[in-house]
Amino acid sequence: MLPVTHVPPSNPAHAVEIPAATKRRLGLDDERSWIVVSESNRFIWPGPDLRPAVSGDPASVAYGLLPKALFNDVRTKWLALFNARKTHVVARTE
Repeated sequence: MLPVTHVPPSNPAHAVEIPAATKRRLGLDDERSWIVVSESNRFIWPGPDLRPAVSGDPASVAYGLLPKALFNDVRTKWLALFNARKTHVVARTE
C-alpha cells in the first residue's frame, strides 16, 4: 500500500499529487495531498493500520478507484524507483 500525505514532497519524483477532483470524488479533504511512491506500507488487510471513511464501518477503508491516468502515473514512478532500488517497505502491523 502506498501512503498518502499532506506534506509536499522534498523530491517531486517521489510522489504524485492527487487532483482536487479525484479527492472530492473519493470523499477526501480539500487540502493538497500526494501519493508517496518511494515508500510502501506492509500490513495485514484489513487491520488496525486502515482508517475507515465511515467510523465503525470496516468496509469503508476502500475509498474508490483512481482514474486510469493517475494510477498509471503512480505505477510508472513507483516502478522506476523500485527498479533503481530507491524504494523501501515499512512494516506497519505488529
